[in-house]
Amino acid sequence: MSHDHSIDPENMPKDPSKATAEGKHKFMGLWVFLGGETVLFACLFGTYLALKDSTAGGPSTQELYGLGLVFLMTMLLLTSSLTSVYAIYHMKNNDFKKMQLWMGITALLGIAFLACEVYEFAHYIHDYEFTFRSSAFGSAFYALVGFHGGHVAFGLAWIIALMVRNAKRGLNLYNAPKYNTFALYWHFIDVVWVFIFTVVYLMGMVS
Repeated sequence: MSHDHSIDPENMPKDPSKATAEGKHKFMGLWVFLGGETVLFACLFGTYLALKDSTAGGPSTQELYGLGLVFLMTMLLLTSSLTSVYAIYHMKNNDFKKMQLWMGITALLGIAFLACEVYEFAHYIHDYEFTFRSSAFGSAFYALVGFHGGHVAFGLAWIIALMVRNAKRGLNLYNAPKYNTFALYWHFIDVVWVFIFTVVYLMGMVS
């Protein structure tokens, strides 16, 4: 089935991502999905707070966490949220090349964040023997932070697939909603990380 809903530059909708009923439905559908995800993350946060002191003789939060790497990860993810805003701005101005450029930068920042997280986990495992099975604290930590990391990996696969598939198609009324829903999803995982940074790392270092 062909989806050639090309945008006429001289008669471009103000927001091509919501110019069709399909686009509006995708936007609303994602909000419903994110509502469910919020409940899941809330459960993981609650579990972590209840179990963070159950170390079974292993390292505590004060021994594990360091501000340097986590701060770098936070800056990478927050900057990627800003670059995705630039991408959507150019989408609404029907500038496909600049939209792709800023989406590409968003993906690179997301990859850098994920690489830092993998390094962090490897550091905990090899230097502290802190694993998912080492204690209730370990299980709660990896479940929460790892679940978020899985969402970042999914988002990266999503945007890379979008960029590659539409590289030669340009912007149209069919793919514009897909870029927009990705940006909304990306903002969501950025907000979740802000809570992780605050509740897990900052509170863990001072508790």
